[in-house]
Amino acid sequence: MKKMMPWLITILLSITLIAIVAIILFRTMFNDPTDEAAHHEEPVEIAVLTADERVEVTSELKDFQRNLLDPNYVVRMSFAFQLDEKKTKEEFDKLLEIEIKPIVSRTLADLKAEELNGSAGEDYLESKLLTLINPILPSGKLVKVEITNFIITEI
Repeated sequence: MKKMMPWLITILLSITLIAIVAIILFRTMFNDPTDEAAHHEEPVEIAVLTADERVEVTSELKDFQRNLLDPNYVVRMSFAFQLDEKKTKEEFDKLLEIEIKPIVSRTLADLKAEELNGSAGEDYLESKLLTLINPILPSGKLVKVEITNFIITEI
């Protein structure tokens, strides 16, 4: 019996380890990612603002130029970023040159001209920028990103 004890312990430990790995894999494979996103992120409510209030909480990035993933194309764009509060806009303006522009630049560098064509391409870029910029804001939220000027030129 003494010779069998190490074998029994090894077999029990290996069965336990296999069961734990199987449970973890089952939870990660069959977990619905939309449920997780719904539980972790708070929905952003957009209040109806007057024109003056909208100007107070909107920051602009004008005439941004960048080549796309295909080096034969250059894009020239202007953006309007609407934030939730005036204080958030002030913080956003401080970060515009050092954090926001590099995010916009990297995002455009990963896109092809075909991906930006049409309103679907613009909507994709706007939503991607919204999700990339919101986490870096110290307080408040970026509510909306709008493309105000958009030109793609082949070199």
